[in-house]
Amino acid sequence: MARVNNFIERSLVGALSFLKEGIFADEFAARHGFLQSLAPQIKAITTLVFIILVLFAKSIFFIACLYLQCLLLALLSKVRLGFFLKRTWIFMPLFALFIAVPAIFSVFTPGEPLLHFEVIGFTFIITRQGILGAGLFISRVITSVSYATLLSLTTKHFVLLRVLRVFKIPQVFVMVIGMCYRYIYLFMEVIENTYIAIKSRVGVRVRYAQGQHIVAWNIAQLWQRSYQLNEDVYKAMLSRGYSGEPVILNDFKTNKRDWFWLCYTLTLAIVAFYFTYWMR
Repeated sequence: MARVNNFIERSLVGALSFLKEGIFADEFAARHGFLQSLAPQIKAITTLVFIILVLFAKSIFFIACLYLQCLLLALLSKVRLGFFLKRTWIFMPLFALFIAVPAIFSVFTPGEPLLHFEVIGFTFIITRQGILGAGLFISRVITSVSYATLLSLTTKHFVLLRVLRVFKIPQVFVMVIGMCYRYIYLFMEVIENTYIAIKSRVGVRVRYAQGQHIVAWNIAQLWQRSYQLNEDVYKAMLSRGYSGEPVILNDFKTNKRDWFWLCYTLTLAIVAFYFTYWMR
């Protein structure tokens, strides 16, 4: 029983720490790196262009080159490579891997057989077309997630919200994202504090009925606190003149480096689309 409780505790604390470091880490955005020095709107545009290039690319080699460029940008932006890889190779890429695995078999992707084996009397054939299709899908997911993660790591969240408004994203949508961002952090803090409080008061061994009572009581308390916090936050925002627009001390000025980076990105996109679609 103690081992199970220790496993639950380690899993809970580890998951909360991972989310805090991965979502709310602003230390990289405050560093003096290459991407941090770019204007936020230019950085958002170029990241979007790279993601579009990845989604429309038909060559794994070209996607690999874009991924290597993303890793180089991470190094130039003073983002720890180990930290970056852990954040980009978990969740979405692994989920994409499970989706892509069935595509390698001839049942879903007929083609040239490369390998066959039998399991419980059933013959499975892996095709070359299936391997290429699955590899293309997984490489697209990994590279796209890497660019999006790099943008979020090198840009503070309220700046990203301001960039969304620059691109005429509806105000309600931006405000909801901003509130969700804050409430996710608060929710994780509540979970962590609640678990520590329960452990300090009742220990690690709890009877089933008593555990149900504790969980139900905490759900009710969380709902009451959330409702009260909602009212307090709304009144505090109104008293400070908040109208739905994030206000920051930055007017998004551009310089020669921004325009050079934008020209490089657009040139790469034009050349890539030319050789992919118009030179066939």
